[in-house]
Amino acid sequence: MENIQYRSTEIEQIRLIEADYQTFAFQRHYHLDIHIGLITQGEQKYFYRGAQHRVGQSQISVILPDEVHDGEAAANQYSVNVFSIHPDWFSQYFPVRPASQQLLSFKQSVIDDPVVFNQLCILHQKLRQKNLSRLARDCLPHDGFSTLLNRYGQLRSTAPVALGNHSLDKIRDFMLSHLDQPVRLQTLADLCHQTPIQLQRQFKAKTGLTPYAWFTRLRLEKALQLIQSGMTGTEVAHQVGFYDQAHFTKAFKRAYGIPPSAVKS
Repeated sequence: MENIQYRSTEIEQIRLIEADYQTFAFQRHYHLDIHIGLITQGEQKYFYRGAQHRVGQSQISVILPDEVHDGEAAANQYSVNVFSIHPDWFSQYFPVRPASQQLLSFKQSVIDDPVVFNQLCILHQKLRQKNLSRLARDCLPHDGFSTLLNRYGQLRSTAPVALGNHSLDKIRDFMLSHLDQPVRLQTLADLCHQTPIQLQRQFKAKTGLTPYAWFTRLRLEKALQLIQSGMTGTEVAHQVGFYDQAHFTKAFKRAYGIPPSAVKS
């Protein structure tokens, strides 16, 4: 039986997941945050960046924002603790000028390092505590992530993903500002000075998803953030464009394995 808990922390940009997965399998999707997973039991398999990966007990998986992937148990089940971290939070470790177009990356997606694994397990446990002192809140993540970043973190240059004269970021910004509204493929195509067929073909080639599937996931990612901030499922459903509560609950559970009402703020 699946047991999945989403938790907020004293640090707004860091959220946690504790989960035991058996039959639940993630379909192809992406995240807005960096996901760092600690496999505490069993083995997970997932598709990421064009290849299949396996991550086992006491190993770490790293999934970067906007990277399409899936995930399921490699055998019977697996247990995982996850850090979901806004990319901007790491800028203190790798201060770069925005004009340099460099982003935090990692040398590999699967990390087998007992020292780093143990440090992150301790950090995950401590961040679950409520009423942390302000100094502890400020110091714990720095200490907990420092070895991971020193050994495996790196900066990678990035250029906008071109779709005509615009980038994928441009389309995402448009979608984010219209989460509660119907968005037409023609409108997105006009933004990029392309035909709808051209846009859909290039969009899927770049992201692995259709614009519709990508937009739906974006709505769900924002919905999860809003629910963790304390909003009710009904409020969130309308804010991110699901006008039918039952449809929203079904889509949310299909994406995350639990209904919105089971997420802790």
